[in-house]
Amino acid sequence: MPLPSATLRRTLVIWLYAVASAHVLGSMVFTWAGFSGLLDSYLTTLEQAFWTEAVPAAARAQQVWWMALFGATLQTYSVYMLALVHLGNRLKSAMPWGWLIAGLLLWAPQDILISVRGGVWSHVWLDMAALLALLPPLFWLYRHDRATVQKELHDVGLALHVPVGR
Repeated sequence: MPLPSATLRRTLVIWLYAVASAHVLGSMVFTWAGFSGLLDSYLTTLEQAFWTEAVPAAARAQQVWWMALFGATLQTYSVYMLALVHLGNRLKSAMPWGWLIAGLLLWAPQDILISVRGGVWSHVWLDMAALLALLPPLFWLYRHDRATVQKELHDVGLALHVPVGR
């Protein structure tokens, strides 16, 4: 038996809050963990995609710097993601869900192509998992909230005896 739409909506919104919060925390870790050595195995995997011999120390230092810079930038976008989820939840509007969908569809093809060109297949799989985890809930919320608003507008029009255009 399918979940009632209100329960499903609440579940999907909680999922998106969790994903956005994980992005905020993860990006903070990403910013600072490279300097601590906690991400050395990850950095080694990336370096092996680009270096066939021993990696110069300067290359590792540059990689840690880029990673920290990217993490700091990702923190900002994670807060934006969290804000859009909050607005979508509170306003029950399709627009925030649409903006999140647009952002994913802008980001994913580029990120996947760059990862394929670099031969970093773990990033391709991670990107695909992110799309599968985010797009279906976002599309459902977009359609649900849009339909709910249209029904409410139609009902208001009927109550006022005013024709409402489609």
